[in-house]
Amino acid sequence: MIDIGLSHTRLLLALCLLGCSSAVLAAEQQKSLAAPAGSASTNLESREIRAQLMPRRYTTLAAEIGAKVRRLAVPEGGSFRAGDALISFDCSLQQAQLDKAKVTLNSAQLTWKANQRLAELHSVGKVELDVSEAEVGKARAEVASNAAVLGKCNIAAPFSGRVAEQKVREQQYVQPGQPLLEILDDSILELEFIVPSKWLAWLRPGYAFRVKIDETGKTYPAKVLRLGARVDPVSQSVKLTATIDGKFAELMAGMSGQVSLLPPSAQP
Repeated sequence: MIDIGLSHTRLLLALCLLGCSSAVLAAEQQKSLAAPAGSASTNLESREIRAQLMPRRYTTLAAEIGAKVRRLAVPEGGSFRAGDALISFDCSLQQAQLDKAKVTLNSAQLTWKANQRLAELHSVGKVELDVSEAEVGKARAEVASNAAVLGKCNIAAPFSGRVAEQKVREQQYVQPGQPLLEILDDSILELEFIVPSKWLAWLRPGYAFRVKIDETGKTYPAKVLRLGARVDPVSQSVKLTATIDGKFAELMAGMSGQVSLLPPSAQP
């Protein structure tokens, strides 16, 4: 009786384990059938679409000559207008070289004019006249070269905007090509994000939507500015650029948020 009871118990336990395993397997299969292996765009649609605020224009200003920074006119975060002087260098050496080149040019011109008068009197040969004329040309080129270098002693703003970062300090010596300032134009803030490529069937420039910015906790109106130039064939997605529709002083470049973008059929 004891042996029969133990065998019966083991049989029941085995059947229970088999039933449990079958139930788990069936559940996994049902889950797999309910969510078939779809494209990356399907996953993109189902998840939150994030966007980042970007300035319309931004760039890094770099030194074109080797010199000491004399003045930084605008501090970090400060505003400026197109054409304003942002950086001034100490260019006393470059100015001295230009002055020297001008003296050399003046002397060459006097010699050339004297040779011209002598040539009229047949007192100097054509070779000497040509040489003096070539010296004038050489001196003029030297003046132009030094003037061009001196013109790089002040860096003006290429557009209106703000200073994002100062990479140097006043009285610091810089080398040609060294980054000096990060500047940006935040007069218009753009949104960049990724959407499923099949949305191209209804997305067009000018399409209105809303975006909630994390840093402010507020929702702002926006509209599509332009669509990406190509579709990513792997993720079946496309880059989209939009713009905040209006002026909001609290918004800054680098902020991010969640896009609320619905097809026309799904809008209330």
